[in-house]
Amino acid sequence: MLPATLTSLLLPLLNFFQYNRSLEAIPSLPRLQFELRHLHAVSTSTRVIFSDVPSQAYSSARLRDDNIYNIQTRPITSFRPSSFDAFSTARRRSMKFGQSEPLRWEEKEIISPDVESRETLLELAKMANNAYVQPDDPAWYELGEGWNSTYPFGWEPDADGFRGHVFATPDNKTVVLSIKGTSAGMFGGSGPTGKKDKLNDNLLFSCCCARIDWTWTTVCGCYQGGWKCDQQCVEEALIEDSLFYPIGTNLYNNLTYMYPDSTLWIIGHSLGGSLASLLGATFGAPVVTFEAPGERMAATRLHLPSPPSTHHITHVYHSADPIPMGTCTGVLSSCALGGYALETRCHLGKTIFYDTVSNLSWTVDVRTHGIVAVIEKILSEPWAPSVEIGREVPEAKPEEDCVECYSWEYS
Repeated sequence: MLPATLTSLLLPLLNFFQYNRSLEAIPSLPRLQFELRHLHAVSTSTRVIFSDVPSQAYSSARLRDDNIYNIQTRPITSFRPSSFDAFSTARRRSMKFGQSEPLRWEEKEIISPDVESRETLLELAKMANNAYVQPDDPAWYELGEGWNSTYPFGWEPDADGFRGHVFATPDNKTVVLSIKGTSAGMFGGSGPTGKKDKLNDNLLFSCCCARIDWTWTTVCGCYQGGWKCDQQCVEEALIEDSLFYPIGTNLYNNLTYMYPDSTLWIIGHSLGGSLASLLGATFGAPVVTFEAPGERMAATRLHLPSPPSTHHITHVYHSADPIPMGTCTGVLSSCALGGYALETRCHLGKTIFYDTVSNLSWTVDVRTHGIVAVIEKILSEPWAPSVEIGREVPEAKPEEDCVECYSWEYS
């Protein structure tokens, strides 16, 4: 029997070689190059509008040569509804009558981001960050060779809601929809979308209309006193056309019309990540999110028909961020002091979890929620606990036995 010390030294090495042998057995997968094609936004009439990125915006060497995304891919199996009309009919039947309608799901193998690659997560995180800014902003990340150009949405001077960018490969075979998260001073920035961002946050991620205590003005009239909430009322509040999920489905359908033969991926940070996940659950598109609040309860309240699997959705977050952890709660929490009721914690799909509290000695703090912290302090360097077992990133796992809003009674 090997001494314990020698075993502890050899085991990580053996795991490393075993991991690399398994990679060698996998056929070479393509690396895709993407470019910014459009900015998207919603006008005051809730109509989705696009703004093409003019070629002169990339005339400088910095944007022409460095605004390139290089993404490793892998094949996955995804389930999609037979049609969006059938999906919508099933949702309406569930909402109106509380009845489930059989929905035919089509199983399909598609190309998706390789979420086991640290470099891939890093590039996608940079793209998610760039949904907050325009390409000429100093905060725009230079992305290296691999992606070509992008088109923004939602950046008209009077746009106050859903916004982000659309990236595409030169052959238009793969398109990435990047959705902006919450803009608010407490999360590292502010802007014209702040008011609607907060409304969507408080509707999607609170237990009951953002009812924290008697001093709060709720965002819908569903609170019934004590710890009681009108479930149907909350569900109806989430389907208003002016809210972000219906706008997102409209945007996605517009993109499939513009790129009918393309595979679409959806990414986002924070609120943008949760919206990306809800759209991915709706359309079966591969999703990668960063520091997203738990959206599983919102999916239930929206009556999204459940596909056989949601493993095409991957959430990436760390333990020092109380927002995806569902611990930024209580009347004296940083979220509540900022006017946010972010109480949910359960996520769809799988989660890649970075324990920054145990491994990096980070303190739990809402200021770690920003995407820049993920890019520069987590994904930019190898993650030692994963490297020790022959991996690049923590293993993606489903969140089992997850419970939230247990104090509330819904009727």
